[in-house]
Amino acid sequence: MHPIERLRYVARADGAGPTLLVQEAAGALTGFADDPAALVTACRRLVDRHPGVGPMWWLAARVLAADDPAREAWASARVLDDDGTPWVLAEHVPEDATVTILGWPELTAAGLGARGDVSVQVVDAWGEGSGLVARLDAAGLHAAEVPESGVAAAVVASDLVVLEANALGPDGFVAVSGSSAAAAVGRQSGVGVWVVAGEGRALPGRLWDALRRRLDGPDDPWDRAEEIAPLSWCDRVVGPAGVADDPSGPGAARRADCPVAPELLKPVGGWSAP
Repeated sequence: MHPIERLRYVARADGAGPTLLVQEAAGALTGFADDPAALVTACRRLVDRHPGVGPMWWLAARVLAADDPAREAWASARVLDDDGTPWVLAEHVPEDATVTILGWPELTAAGLGARGDVSVQVVDAWGEGSGLVARLDAAGLHAAEVPESGVAAAVVASDLVVLEANALGPDGFVAVSGSSAAAAVGRQSGVGVWVVAGEGRALPGRLWDALRRRLDGPDDPWDRAEEIAPLSWCDRVVGPAGVADDPSGPGAARRADCPVAPELLKPVGGWSAP
């Protein structure tokens, strides 16, 4: 497939999990490795099309800062493929816990699926919950589907709420819509709220600010598939290096592991007038 066609395919793709989507993007970007101007445009178009996917920003920043963009693209794809975050989560979830999750969070589902003793309440956010319930049931777990209207009741009946970050910033995280409500209810009810942030999700402050501005698009907030939730409502962040108990503390900034690529700070067409 020609690099331009592959880029269009990745830029338009919807429904794929962040890991698969960004691995495909890495392959597409290698086709522009010998053309710096085209590479910049390709990276900007990818983050414009998928603004809430932290690993897309992470990949683009690493590739743009690299001496060998093609090599860096493939190396970044391998990092995502080898992400150990699910196993960190599996190790730390309390025994026999009832856990509430939203939608189909890829890393969280893998981590909980490795545990045979937990019960999972899956809120059917954006119609993704029923498929995950079937998958977890097939793996031998006790899983129950919860309608979106029942998110508060599910949280109160839980031992733990686990929310998956598609992107993580110094003071917030991008997750499926409904995550803020789940975190708020958990906070008020004394139920633990954990954020799962795998490889490539943590962004430095300037990239996080650019991401937030792109997400603030013309759609009404209640019509969006994802939202930004405050880290201050959460108790722990689970990542590939372990568990952090200071989600919005000084350690948050140190989680970012990609450079700030100035080329990504403005969208392809520039900022539109308010």
